Amino acid sequence: MLLHFDLTQTLTVALLFVWTGFVRTGLGFGGAALGLPLLLFVEPQPLLWLPIIGTHLLFFSGLTLRTRLHNVDWAYLGRSSLYIVPAAIVGVFGLVTLPTAWLNLAIYAISLFYGFIWLLNRAIESRSKWVDKFLLVLGGYIAGTSLTGAPLMVAVYMRNVDKAKLRDTLFVLWFTLVSIKMATYVALSVDLHFLAALSLIPVAAIGHFMGLRAHEAITRNDLLFKRWIGGGLVVVSALGLIGLHS
Repeated sequence: MLLHFDLTQTLTVALLFVWTGFVRTGLGFGGAALGLPLLLFVEPQPLLWLPIIGTHLLFFSGLTLRTRLHNVDWAYLGRSSLYIVPAAIVGVFGLVTLPTAWLNLAIYAISLFYGFIWLLNRAIESRSKWVDKFLLVLGGYIAGTSLTGAPLMVAVYMRNVDKAKLRDTLFVLWFTLVSIKMATYVALSVDLHFLAALSLIPVAAIGHFMGLRAHEAITRNDLLFKRWIGGGLVVVSALGLIGLHS
């Protein structure tokens, strides 16, 4: 992996990137939200993992979209980006300036919130345009800092984008946000760990293709899948928060 991990840690990281790839294509979002809290147990440095996750997202979303651009809701993507993109840019600068301990606290706290929402079969819902805008701005900012803002934005997109176009439209959104994030990293001389990211693409590809095959089954059993994932996320995030204060 070209990082400083021993064999056990390397195998653990490989399995976690299989997981992130599976979630990303299986759900259409959430690879970072469900993978980053686990990766922080291996190495509690968000700026190590986020560029690697970003490289993978660009690669795999581009791979998926190469024949799917006709199935994107470009009109809504353009309107919503007016709220998401500026907030994401502010969030990226927060990522590179905030203390690591604060970032880890925010990541675990946000993940714990998602975990409880899914475990209890609740949904992040919006019934007004003002709430839509708030969720898009907040989701964009969180995506800029930690790539874990997807569930907030998805809540809005699900109400405004046809289900058949939802995943492909979201992939274009993720590709855009991560491109901005990666360009900012380069401008600020943040190490992208590009060779490590490349070495992990084959294992992430396993999860990617598993997710493609499981997408329809997950969609049919969305609440049950999220409930199990939510329970696991609650446990992981709670342990992470305890670890930060121990």
